[in-house]
Amino acid sequence: MLVASEHGLVEAFGARRDREHAQQMQRLAGTEKAERKTPPPFTVDALLQNPQFLEVLQAGARTLISINDLFPRIARLVAAHQKWMLTQAAYALHLERERDNADSGITAARLLKVMRETGAASRNTTTAFLAELLAYKLLRPANGGRTKRTRPLEPTEISENAMRLWFKTQMSTLDLLDGGSRVRCVETDPTIFERAQPRAAIRLLSDARWTQPPEGVAIFVWSESGGVILDDLMARPTNLVATNGKVWIEVNPARLAERYLISNTHIRRLIARAEAAGFIGKGDGGARGRYWLSSRLVEEYASWEAVKFEALAEAFDQSAAPPP
Repeated sequence: MLVASEHGLVEAFGARRDREHAQQMQRLAGTEKAERKTPPPFTVDALLQNPQFLEVLQAGARTLISINDLFPRIARLVAAHQKWMLTQAAYALHLERERDNADSGITAARLLKVMRETGAASRNTTTAFLAELLAYKLLRPANGGRTKRTRPLEPTEISENAMRLWFKTQMSTLDLLDGGSRVRCVETDPTIFERAQPRAAIRLLSDARWTQPPEGVAIFVWSESGGVILDDLMARPTNLVATNGKVWIEVNPARLAERYLISNTHIRRLIARAEAAGFIGKGDGGARGRYWLSSRLVEEYASWEAVKFEALAEAFDQSAAPPP
């Protein structure tokens, strides 16, 4: 029943995503009357100079929050940056599995090797994470392997659905920037995702700009559920254009904690750390729920996200290109 229910949720999400994508495209098209002769380059610098990037980032953040609502258990497991990197690395190993090689795919030994080479996670963190995924039935044993360390694992169906949906949401964000059809391509040819995800994961895990987030972003994403909390804060205002160095938002920390399955204490400590560093502040007069985000935090968030989208755009282009 769980899997059937997840399929229904994915279909419903897809229909809503298509409607929102069409509305966003109409809005963006209205601000740019001249047609581009060629698509814009998706380098970090070009993305940050694109006047539409902040608006599209907000649309992408709202979409990721919708995925959190569809897959709350999975989202909670990967909403911290270290676990995100572990998940992407593990899935890349799965997609690169050689069916005639029993020792390939996701194994404790191979994931530990990736983490050791990238410095993304310690041995204890990696082994504990694999055990957690097995306990929640997000991974399961696969055939092959001779020892516990080389015994391969594979994603369960709910994990497959969540990862493919995440990838399509990222392609949807890129499509909003240039009117592309990446989502349609991935839906028509699922092997594009299977080639692109490992390429993007490997590149991001070897890029210090991604593995070592800037200070303000790091306060959130190195914390439990901090990634989705940061997305939520960025999605709240009408736009992310700062006035006098501030972007004002309305937020109830208790409701935020309830939505993302974390304690009030945790969310308040997270906000307090960001306040102490000058990235968030409370409104004048002590108005409850009135906060501001600093322009520096917005800039750091945009720069960090641009690194991810540069890697994803290149991985898609390489994976969708016809063979020579």
